[in-house]
Amino acid sequence: MKISQADLIMVPGYTNSDQDHWQSRWERQMKTARRVHQDDWLKPVVEDWTDNLIAAVDEASSPVVLIAHSLGGQVVAQSIGKMSPEQKARIRGAFIVAPPDVENPGLRPKHLMTFGPYPRDPFPFPSVVVASQNDPFCCYNVAGDMANTWGSLLVDARESGHINSDSGHGPWPDGLMVFANFMKKLAD
Repeated sequence: MKISQADLIMVPGYTNSDQDHWQSRWERQMKTARRVHQDDWLKPVVEDWTDNLIAAVDEASSPVVLIAHSLGGQVVAQSIGKMSPEQKARIRGAFIVAPPDVENPGLRPKHLMTFGPYPRDPFPFPSVVVASQNDPFCCYNVAGDMANTWGSLLVDARESGHINSDSGHGPWPDGLMVFANFMKKLAD
């Protein structure tokens, strides 16, 4: 599938993605990309955030590819169980980067745990989970468990921190290559 054939829905995490974040850069570069907007980026409520993602899927005019970072990955996982079969069928794939361990009692801020436990059902569409070996919000083996239970391909980002602008991943060309390869494998 070509990028131009899909509605790319950016699903940022807690506090949103700043202007230097790879997700914001991709959104500016890709004409069919748009961001899910949340009413409160600092106090996420799972029901509100999942409803807003589902509304964005409903508004799409082309097949959908989800591009999620951090808590946005958990939003994708939690939303699937609330979607109708028709809504799920509109999604061609999900590219999830650095999902946090929302079952870890040490996760801060604590209200992020309301997005857990993460669903253990396979996604009804192809997906990739890109995880770092030194992400402060999720141990690599937990990210691997998420990928395994979701039926996602796990991509090892080595020691990349939380894969955001704070960890030096503004442009993130390696991620763009992984995403482009993922898109090539998706059905039109």
